[in-house]
Amino acid sequence: MTATPFTRQAQDRRGLLLTPLTFEDLAGFGEDDHLEAFRVFVQSCASIAASAPPPRKGVAASAALKTIAHAALHQEVRDTAQARRFFETHFQPFRVAAKGPAPSISGFLTGYYEPIVEGSLSRSRDFTAPVLARPGNLDSLTPYPGRAAIEAGAIEHHTTPVGWLRDRVEVFLVQVQGSARVRLADGKVLRLVYAGRNGQPYTSIGRILIESGEITDMSLAALKQWIRAHGQNPGDAGLALMHRNSSYVFFALREEDDSAVGPTGGQGIGLTALRSIAIDRALWSYGLPFWIAAELPWRSASASPFRRLMIAQDTGSAITGPARADIFFGSGDDAGARAGDIRHAGDVVVFLPAAEGRTVE
Repeated sequence: MTATPFTRQAQDRRGLLLTPLTFEDLAGFGEDDHLEAFRVFVQSCASIAASAPPPRKGVAASAALKTIAHAALHQEVRDTAQARRFFETHFQPFRVAAKGPAPSISGFLTGYYEPIVEGSLSRSRDFTAPVLARPGNLDSLTPYPGRAAIEAGAIEHHTTPVGWLRDRVEVFLVQVQGSARVRLADGKVLRLVYAGRNGQPYTSIGRILIESGEITDMSLAALKQWIRAHGQNPGDAGLALMHRNSSYVFFALREEDDSAVGPTGGQGIGLTALRSIAIDRALWSYGLPFWIAAELPWRSASASPFRRLMIAQDTGSAITGPARADIFFGSGDDAGARAGDIRHAGDVVVFLPAAEGRTVE
């Protein structure tokens, strides 16, 4: 996203309320699969150690986190007990909230996923909505045109479609999720990979429908149905609603190397279902572990305890604030159904390097 450069180089936590905890304070921590979490953490460590610039730049990893990353890469961890000791040795947990006259002790959790959609490499009767490549002039215009202007042809001389989906709703929701797998008519599957955005503010159209009373039980299926029922042509209410979100995401199309590997997140590595989270990249470094605790409908439509060690590997324009986490649920419709139900309060606990934890006020 170079149209609105991200320049912060170090964490500024003056606006955060960080309450120190012990690992014994984390209910359910001993029952988690620490080895699985450690393996996901090591993927982030490899990126940190390589000092490779991530696709979506965030605050740089601290010297202490870099030291831990190198230790993780060179330490042999074979079982969950060793993995747990590694986290407990190198980190200190802090409950996160925002400072203010009445700071909330709860974070806010949502979910996201990687859609699997039908598509085509060329426009056809069944596939009429273009997925646009990163424009060649994205670096030169500030601010860049918003969604309505782009769909009206404002940048048609600067970009080309990388593929075509069924309708504008499908493209819109792929942009909200930030990635997708596209299944072609011959069965081949390609991947839409985030390639940039226009830098315009993100607006939740689902929230608009909830606040207006149009939808009382919000889900991805309900949102799609409402837009399609209200039309996607100029002058239609469905299109007007989508245009209220000025943010617009561009994509590259790639071969799918391994269906078992999740989409590439903001850190530049594949995401892992129910271990990767998106965080506010203006506040937190990629690779930081977080403990998330809440009652969520994550296994079924009924809520059950969610107590998991997660790794910050992604970001999103809607993910802002200190105690804000977006949980990656995986790929496909089932993951989408679960992710779409998550809009819940919960504990967000960051694991800061122990050396940094001793300096937190």
